[in-house]
Amino acid sequence: MIKRRLIRPTYQTKKLVVTFTMTSKFSNLPRAATGPLECPLESHALLHNSYYNKGSAFTKEERHTFKLHGLLPPNVQTLEEQVKRAYDQYASRPNDLAKNTFMASMKAQDEVLYYRLIQDHLKEMFSVIYTPTEGDAIQNYSRLFRKPEGCFLNINDQERIEEDLSRFAGNGKSKDIDYIVVTDGEEILGIGDQGVGSVLISVAKLVLTTLCAGIHPARQLPVVLDCGTDNKELLNDDLYLGLRHPRVRGEEYDKFVDKFVTGARKVFPNAYIHFEDFGLQNARRLLEKYRPQIACFNDDVQGTGCVTLAALMAGLHVSNIHIADARVVIFGSGTAGTGIADQICDAIATESRISKQEAAKHIWCIDKPGLLLKSHKDKLTPAQIPFARDDADWTDHEKLDLYNVIKQVKPHVLIGTSTKPNAFTEEIIREMAKHVERPIVFPLSNPTRLHEAQPKDINDWTEGRALIATGSPFPPVEYNGVTYEIAECNNSTCFPGIGLGAVLSKSRLLSDKMLVAAVRALSAQSPALRDPNKPLLPDVVDVREISVHIAKAVIQAAIEEGLAQEKNIPENDAELEEWIRAQMWDAVYRPLAKPKA
Repeated sequence: MIKRRLIRPTYQTKKLVVTFTMTSKFSNLPRAATGPLECPLESHALLHNSYYNKGSAFTKEERHTFKLHGLLPPNVQTLEEQVKRAYDQYASRPNDLAKNTFMASMKAQDEVLYYRLIQDHLKEMFSVIYTPTEGDAIQNYSRLFRKPEGCFLNINDQERIEEDLSRFAGNGKSKDIDYIVVTDGEEILGIGDQGVGSVLISVAKLVLTTLCAGIHPARQLPVVLDCGTDNKELLNDDLYLGLRHPRVRGEEYDKFVDKFVTGARKVFPNAYIHFEDFGLQNARRLLEKYRPQIACFNDDVQGTGCVTLAALMAGLHVSNIHIADARVVIFGSGTAGTGIADQICDAIATESRISKQEAAKHIWCIDKPGLLLKSHKDKLTPAQIPFARDDADWTDHEKLDLYNVIKQVKPHVLIGTSTKPNAFTEEIIREMAKHVERPIVFPLSNPTRLHEAQPKDINDWTEGRALIATGSPFPPVEYNGVTYEIAECNNSTCFPGIGLGAVLSKSRLLSDKMLVAAVRALSAQSPALRDPNKPLLPDVVDVREISVHIAKAVIQAAIEEGLAQEKNIPENDAELEEWIRAQMWDAVYRPLAKPKA
């Protein structure tokens, strides 16, 4: 049976956070994070190890067993008391970057306290531990550097890759690595090439997998592939810690990435590889190269597409429009825009049982040349080519702008990934609203200043009829006395659950059907399905429970396709959920025990 342990309300949401401790047949699984934890360290070494350290929360028995007397103040405190003190310290920091640095220092001292503090204040701290503040920390990495975290691989020492990766195997914390996030740092969080400092985006993504899906912090590995940098500020900075030469590209770059993937698979054969913030020319190309070979994922391509598709499916349900009949315009067709187009195309093809080529005809993509046409040829990226329209279908090539596309296509859905602020003008939104009862409008560009339109304006221009999701959090909007909540297309509601499902099933690959299953599971949790004035996507504070549902759907799809390699996965829905929860790490102190002889 599952025993529920209630934690006090979070300060932001006043909701009760529910965590689970397991007392069932699944408690003995390798990833089950319950019961005593064997600790090979003692005295000063123990206090300096963030995985085992409890600080003032070591019990009297543990202080005796592990020779901690004299090294700690005498009062034994609870984790809750530690969280209160840590939050007061956090709140006293003068700005968000200082708060980010404080949290990084805490993570290096006590991982359980670090995760529990964020878990209790997730809504407030999310933007500090991730975007946008993590972007500031990455830009200042070499100046704020205190302690290395993660694996640093560089293109000049490719012969050492396997050896360097092996340093993270059998490290006393874990027998294996389940989840790797790797970046080459070329396109970080909208701030571009950040060289070696981009290791922090790998670190931050893995923090989210732990918070949002219970991936064990001891079974994950952040990696940076240092290929040099084209960022002149970094190259001219005397304190810069990465390789001091321009980015290596072409054949040598591809060989470097391949040696990493090969080495990672050899050292950690069950690891799921998550590619993060690779440049436009490499992100999709590398994903397509390795997807048929290994279980891998690119959040910029697939994660953004999945969470946007989930919001879109919920919006279509509220609008009573079948996805097979939907007309979608995407404004901005780079990595994110084409990734969204791919996911929508896959969903239409799956639901309608038609080819992807036919499904692509439901999608109109606009980029720098305007509406993408086949005659643009060399101007099109490989990702854009499937969505380029036949020239014969568009008679007036002088009118390829967004307004005229909206006027002719009469779309149900308008998605913005352009980073062009205020591109969704009143004229455009009103034109769209003339032709559909519930316009679905997603201005997704980040940060907030780059949004294609403000939710309040969209709501006003459509007389409260629009269904809106954004790329950043926005407060509710009001029209004629009715309040409408705005959904945030936050990838963190989706990618952690997908990774959890792939990890627990030991899936050989991450297939399109597994991603579609994840999207359906997320969409099914939409608050708007129960109240159309509620947001199209659930809030990030509820994401751990959402991740269980997503992981379950991903695991079931992996089994159905014959991709799951884990044995004895429960077939019953309730038992499968219990099996998943039993293997999700939670931020609680476990009793420490000496290793068995």
